[in-house]
Amino acid sequence: MRVYVPLTLPGLAEAHKTGELGSGPLAAYAVTPALREWYVSDDIEELEYAALSRAALASLRLLAADPGAPRRRVVVAVDVPDRAAAADPDRGLDPAALGEVRVTGAVPLAKAAAVHVDAGEAEADVAAAAAAVTAADGGDDDAQFVVDGAEDHELLWFARQEIPTLVGSGD
Repeated sequence: MRVYVPLTLPGLAEAHKTGELGSGPLAAYAVTPALREWYVSDDIEELEYAALSRAALASLRLLAADPGAPRRRVVVAVDVPDRAAAADPDRGLDPAALGEVRVTGAVPLAKAAAVHVDAGEAEADVAAAAAAVTAADGGDDDAQFVVDGAEDHELLWFARQEIPTLVGSGD
């Protein structure tokens, strides 16, 4: 199963240093039955993009909690065994939990298929969105408009081998 793990650049640097995204349970996003039902599509690429977008929003929430992190959303796409990722059945069609899964066990960074990161020119919009995401989650329409501004920026695709450059370690 392809899962999308939300991070920040410092989180990616830590994963690069340790060689793993985490030892589990790890919050991630995937094409779940609830996401399929909500999105009403059979196109797997569209569904995976929806899961990636949910992870990007979760990355924004991580940025809101870490004011020192560079204002760029980070999502790592990684393939895990199907049995390693499960949606919470109690959350069902809760809009806040669509596509959300918990990944058990260690997730080696070497298993990453790709890393998705905002371009530098997105930083101002992402910073504003990180400041507004809590209010948007609470139903503030103006704040949601600001969050949507960050979502207008497409995340760039990077190969796993480019992580050292992304985190500035240069190895």
